[in-house]
Amino acid sequence: MLILVTNDDGVHSAGLRVLSQALSRLGEIVVIAPDRNRSAVGHALTLDRPLRAEEIKPQVFAVDGTPTDCVNLGVHGLLQKRPDLVVSGINRGSNVGDDISYSGTVCAALEATLMGLPAFAVSLDTDHFSEKDLDLAAFFAKCLAEKISIEGLPKETFLNVNIPSGRCEGVQLTRQGRRRYEETVVSKQDPRGRCYYWLGGSNVGFEDIPGSDCSVLQQGFISVTPLQTNMTNENSYPEMEDWSFSGMTGAN
Repeated sequence: MLILVTNDDGVHSAGLRVLSQALSRLGEIVVIAPDRNRSAVGHALTLDRPLRAEEIKPQVFAVDGTPTDCVNLGVHGLLQKRPDLVVSGINRGSNVGDDISYSGTVCAALEATLMGLPAFAVSLDTDHFSEKDLDLAAFFAKCLAEKISIEGLPKETFLNVNIPSGRCEGVQLTRQGRRRYEETVVSKQDPRGRCYYWLGGSNVGFEDIPGSDCSVLQQGFISVTPLQTNMTNENSYPEMEDWSFSGMTGAN
């Protein structure tokens, strides 16, 4: 079994190291990860410059690009054969609710799925890794990888896994929830009088939706959320099927 491991916290992340060690019990591991922290880059792909990949030790590559770049480059360039599984993590901090669309960790698994590869992302709900938390996250990731190797995944589906910090009450299959943030843009001036801005407000909680990733994680459970590559909102068709688009093309 060949497993490609990546992340968005960077190739030197403790979470990546512990995850790779746990998965190495299942087969061959190749780490292809950003050379520095690339959190919140989403599904970005580098197209305006060449990428460089340095093998900093055997089977460990540092790439000067995004997590999506790492998966793409690994599958189409660095690896001699297609991996059997792609695992992204262990991320520092959870990726639940609306955060999913920003997460480089999650989008690395998305990229793998678009290539027809089974994949999952795993994140830990803390900014301060402890050995106990990392051991739990890595153990669960190994068990899940074994499960996927046996059962497979539904077509065009990948998994987003979030691990609670501290006591774990169990595991639940969940749906994507909703985070709430303060909508804040901080404007300041540099010493030369030019304006600069900090984007992003502080986290003020989440909508308490039963069975959602946010709620379940808050209750101390591991959250496993199946996500899909096709983002079409099928439920919107009944509301939009009577829309008329005539006259909107500019043609006579």
